[in-house]
Amino acid sequence: MSAPVLEVVVPVHCEERALPRAVAEVTAHLRTLPWTWRLTVADNASTDRTAEVAAGLAATHPGVRVLRLDRKGRGLALKAAWGASDADVLVYMDVDLSTDLKALLPLVAPLVSGHSDLAIGSRLSPTSRVRRGPRREVVSRSYNLLLRGALGVGFRDAQCGFKAVRADAARALLPLVRDDTWFFDTELLVLAERAGLRIHEVPVDWVDDPDSRVDVLRTAIDDLHGVRRLRRSLARHELPLAQVRAQARPHLALRATGTARAS
Repeated sequence: MSAPVLEVVVPVHCEERALPRAVAEVTAHLRTLPWTWRLTVADNASTDRTAEVAAGLAATHPGVRVLRLDRKGRGLALKAAWGASDADVLVYMDVDLSTDLKALLPLVAPLVSGHSDLAIGSRLSPTSRVRRGPRREVVSRSYNLLLRGALGVGFRDAQCGFKAVRADAARALLPLVRDDTWFFDTELLVLAERAGLRIHEVPVDWVDDPDSRVDVLRTAIDDLHGVRRLRRSLARHELPLAQVRAQARPHLALRATGTARAS
């Protein structure tokens, strides 16, 4: 395939049943968009028939490819798929398609135009419509409040499985993201925000997947450890955030340098 404008990555682990519907619906929706695209199924160490199902879908759906990894981890899958991509804008979404695909156009348009560097779906926007159980609602809101208090973030929803990033920003950020699992999203966003990159938030319609196998409590605990680690690294100024800004947005970095010298 020639280099597309968009590459959409769907990380999967043991999703042989959910994958055919996801590929069919995502490819059908991508055909309605005004840009060229590629859909990559990132199979991270599935032990069921996911690899076989994914290969069959790639053979019958033009524009679909499969990336096979031998270790588990959503962050790991995205690092591998995004890091190897030649697309201009890199997207990821969860295989359960909890987020309404109508939000994909407003998610990626500001990145294609160059207006923003990253874009995230937000379930906590006042205009979002969300259906999920009370436990996940409390955990999600509490986690995002913690991020505001501990790290001073400005974005509303760190963990919605519906995000996009410009390739130049990804190349600058990914080497600094240490987490290979669920904290990947938060770490990527915090580093981007601290580096001065522009994050666009899109209200989404979102329906909780009742068959989700995510261990909410275990994930929350792991995320707390990630917050503590990242906060310590930021406090010690261990991360080259100025270099990230210069690599992702060189014209903005030069403008900031020029302003500083003039003052």
